[in-house]
Amino acid sequence: MSDEKLQKVLARAGLGSRREMERAIADGRITVNGKPASLGDRVDSDARITLDGRPIKLTTPDSVRGRVLIYNKPDNEICSRKDPEGRRSVFDSLPRTRGERWISVGRLDFTTSGLLLFTTDGELANKLMHPSSVIEREYLCRVMGQITEDRLQAMIDGVMLDDGVARFTDIVDGGGEGINHWFYVVIMEGRNREVRRLWESQGLQVNRLKRVRYGNTFLPPKLKAGQWMELPVDEVTKVYEMAGMAAPGKNKSVPKPDGKVHGKPARNRGRRNTRKA
Repeated sequence: MSDEKLQKVLARAGLGSRREMERAIADGRITVNGKPASLGDRVDSDARITLDGRPIKLTTPDSVRGRVLIYNKPDNEICSRKDPEGRRSVFDSLPRTRGERWISVGRLDFTTSGLLLFTTDGELANKLMHPSSVIEREYLCRVMGQITEDRLQAMIDGVMLDDGVARFTDIVDGGGEGINHWFYVVIMEGRNREVRRLWESQGLQVNRLKRVRYGNTFLPPKLKAGQWMELPVDEVTKVYEMAGMAAPGKNKSVPKPDGKVHGKPARNRGRRNTRKA
């Protein structure tokens, strides 16, 4: 391994995305060869790196596992690993790993459900989230209010929000009657509450929001809220292609995904068995 940026090396080791590793460096949690690391540091294969005092085993590009799974996030789960309020995390439902960790590809709001991608490859996660990748995110939303063609067109043309101009690249009518109506919408970025804020800019309220697609990866109908499924090798390759990366070679240490649904549906969690013996 030649000299590479420290955050890239840490991300490839499966410790988190590049952005997360940059924060860890800035917070003083990383040391290189016994000294506190700084943003901009470059390291080689001989570097001795620690995270929170724990030695880190470096990996080369050829040794990356490159596992990817889909999780159907229920409402009322956070996308952080820990929460001071004790709310359930999406990470609570994922399978355990050894020598690596699941990294979330973006986030969903607490009250937003649907497709979340996770990977053990921090570099892949970084590419999938980076604006330069220009990857579509599709949502199904239930909107309350008086919806007109002018308002829909305004959101296609672009609306100035607090953090800049935002727009839907596509809006498709999903049906409905009365005050609530369903729409499929597509955005190209992952800004905080972007879908909800676009509708709110037109005086409309989103009362249900679910992500159904991330790039070329769709939420499988058989995957219920609270369940996960690890993608088979051919599907993982497509995810890497979507990020503009070459998929890693075969690695015998990687468990072969069975393509089956795992986990207990969210509606059944904690349900007591009241059936009599």
